[in-house]
Amino acid sequence: MRTEGAPRAGRRRRRGSRRAEADGARGPLPVTVATAIRAHEPFDQSGGAERWLAEAADVDETAGILVEEGAALLNRALHAQGIATGDPAVVELAPTRAVTVRIGYGTGDEVAEGRFTAAREVDPERGRRRRREDLRPIELVAAVLGGRQRIDASETMIRRARADLDAGREREAALQLRVGLEALLVELRGALEDPGHSEDMTVLEARRGEAGDAANAALRGDLGEEAGRNVRELVELSERVLRRRRVLRS
Repeated sequence: MRTEGAPRAGRRRRRGSRRAEADGARGPLPVTVATAIRAHEPFDQSGGAERWLAEAADVDETAGILVEEGAALLNRALHAQGIATGDPAVVELAPTRAVTVRIGYGTGDEVAEGRFTAAREVDPERGRRRRREDLRPIELVAAVLGGRQRIDASETMIRRARADLDAGREREAALQLRVGLEALLVELRGALEDPGHSEDMTVLEARRGEAGDAANAALRGDLGEEAGRNVRELVELSERVLRRRRVLRS
């Protein structure tokens, strides 16, 4: 991890206030560069590294896996930092929020400093734009800020369960899911006159006991393969219910 550009905000703090530019002009902002190194899979020769880079950067699925691996490592560090400092405002990050995402290779000294022998920029949003446009998030944000719509508790809890799953925290995901699913079954009962919605809600109602069993297993220790699979399936189904409502609402 390293910071480039302007000095950190904390180093520029002064006592009291100072006059701001009337036109709202801003100075340069610092950029944090995070490098995730796959040190467990070194290349014997530069030729092999070049071939790997060409293939990895051009194949959406491979590039996506590599980017998600790097993001997962960064988020594990951020999560640990939040726990260590007791700061609830430390949030995890998605690759789509990065200024630039690169895949590359380099010597040990290079990558340890966040540099590459060769690298390719990749677009972490490939394949995601269409879905985001379908959901039209700006309209929801405006409706919430304008007091025309509220965010249900289930939406927050299921989102947190997804974040825990993506970060490999199955126990926490199971605990979030149990309460989130109970809230969803109350908040979205009869919310849509849609056959798909009714069918999914019926399945969730029938499987709510699995969420409770998984949460109880989480309190005792590791979930186990079956309970972990149930948690993932129920989170995905809950997300589909919530996504359908957002799409039909818009």
